[in-house]
Amino acid sequence: MNERLNRLANLPLRENLQGLEPYGAPQIDVPIQLNVNENTHPLPAEVHRAIVEEVSAAAVGLNRYPDREFTELRERLAAYLGHGLEADNVWAANGSNEVLQQIMQAFGGPGRTVMGFPPTYSMYPLLASGTDTTYLAGVRSADYGLSAIDAAAQVREAAPNIVILCSPNNPTGTALGLDVVEAVYEAGKASNAIVIVDEAYAEFAHTGTLSALSLLPGRERLIVSRTMSKAFALAGARLGYLAAAPEVADAIRLVRLPYHLSAVTQATANAALKHADILLANVEAIKVQRDRIVNELTRMGLHPASSDSNFVFFGGVKDTKAIWNGLLEAGVIIRDVGIPGHLRVTAGTEDETTAFLVRLEELLDQGPHTLSS
Repeated sequence: MNERLNRLANLPLRENLQGLEPYGAPQIDVPIQLNVNENTHPLPAEVHRAIVEEVSAAAVGLNRYPDREFTELRERLAAYLGHGLEADNVWAANGSNEVLQQIMQAFGGPGRTVMGFPPTYSMYPLLASGTDTTYLAGVRSADYGLSAIDAAAQVREAAPNIVILCSPNNPTGTALGLDVVEAVYEAGKASNAIVIVDEAYAEFAHTGTLSALSLLPGRERLIVSRTMSKAFALAGARLGYLAAAPEVADAIRLVRLPYHLSAVTQATANAALKHADILLANVEAIKVQRDRIVNELTRMGLHPASSDSNFVFFGGVKDTKAIWNGLLEAGVIIRDVGIPGHLRVTAGTEDETTAFLVRLEELLDQGPHTLSS
């Protein structure tokens, strides 16, 4: 590996990419994979059959380019989101990461800045580097929260071209109040900032949690991004999308690659959207296991954050490496997010969740892995 790195260093790589490492969690083949926030429930048989049928029909025409505007898909996504949205308000790409990349290509670039509030999704600075946009790291409170007053003050001072608010936030799992979004949007007026609310985990939020979709009318600089990877159990299909004013999609058309959404991807997503009610039934089951994890970790003396996502971020761990390795030895992989004393676990099926909790408690009983309160 060192030789490969040395050879890479000899290439005329852009300066802002030099020394970076590619994004990626460990891909280890173990029975229980709870590290990358996938929906661990397999596709229901009915949905699987529907996707196979739609893809099979699409395969007949694979000698032709797909619908460049993916019109049917945009119509179905708009209907799913509601809030009075229409197809012209929606754009989609190969995963929400590509959606965010396209936004930065259109509104970022050399001499421009994008502001995030770590700890948050670790792809944001990498997407910034990839588009030659300077990343500005804001700060959160000691409990990783973000208030409207504090966030707005930081945006006014930094005057970024783009702001990304992750809600529910990854890795902490907590949703932002709409007052934060409203305050940041107003604070960004002076720099004409695009404000992105990344709602990849929105379907898992607690009842009563409001989406930033409700704030879109009259806010042409506001973008809400979503994904079908999580709630729709389509991580392997790679379909992300956004909702915004129609002119935002027009701007992104200037940077998108031709025919970027394959006919197979469109067919898969359309079939899933036709069966949204079946797929979202699993979301409720996942929320039950998520809340179970929070309750059980609290009982064990750990400090889980209240979660509006399909994962739980928890602290109180003295030796995160020992816990991580101990779980891995038992065939359970979770995520070390690089924050001292903290780990993150995806809420899986009931059996997967049980296996995680049982093994974790065994590890805690074996040694001084928890911090003193």
